[in-house]
Amino acid sequence: MEYITLTGIADSVIEVLKKHELRTLEIRNLQNFFGILGLNAGDNVLLTSTSLQDLTDGTSALIAKIVQMQISVHSIVSSNDIYCEEREAMSARIQLECRSMARVKSVVSNELGKPVRVDAREISCYEAR
Repeated sequence: MEYITLTGIADSVIEVLKKHELRTLEIRNLQNFFGILGLNAGDNVLLTSTSLQDLTDGTSALIAKIVQMQISVHSIVSSNDIYCEEREAMSARIQLECRSMARVKSVVSNELGKPVRVDAREISCYEAR
């Protein structure tokens, strides 16, 4: 099955997600943010600690269901007597529910600026590599 994939997620985050029913992540990585924009609550997403550049066939991952999603904009204003600078940053908060483990069969798309898509299959915990 084809999944939008979030790459570079910390191993510790994936382990916590495996052990708990619900967890909320804040996505600030631009590549992952593009992927989140194409999803809605109820959709499944693939999470892996592997970086975008190292994503290959056989990569282990976790399938999670999006329970809630929120896009937010943060504005930061810095100023003194000489200048005033305003910056904005967008982020996504997604609440995830762990579904199962998976293994990447093939990378469908990992172009910069577009959602990362892979074809992956669920694996049983006893299945050897």
